[in-house]
Amino acid sequence: MNIALVILATLLGLMTAFSAFGKFSKNAKAVDMLRHLGITDSQIRTLGVIEVLGALGLLVGIWIPILGLLAAIGFVLYFLGALVMHVRSKDAAKDSVPALVLLVLSIIVTILQFAR
Repeated sequence: MNIALVILATLLGLMTAFSAFGKFSKNAKAVDMLRHLGITDSQIRTLGVIEVLGALGLLVGIWIPILGLLAAIGFVLYFLGALVMHVRSKDAAKDSVPALVLLVLSIIVTILQFAR
């Protein structure tokens, strides 16, 4: 098993689970940013659920490769969408950095999953 894949998939899973926690706990900074992007409260909960399911998919995907690959591809699309929302809202570059970092990490995990 590829050690880099395990480490990066776990890191991405933990980061997205932490992000989901911010959404579920209604962290003021997270919720304000999402509302600024035009996301409603019910959509915020849905995004949190997607992040938790994706994180679980990545972690289980360490042993079930197709699940890990699908979760990684899902996160590429998810964070690409997040980045598009930041650009459409004309946010400062610093506000888009977390989405960009997670997008790059998702792409790397996807590539490592394909190389398995």
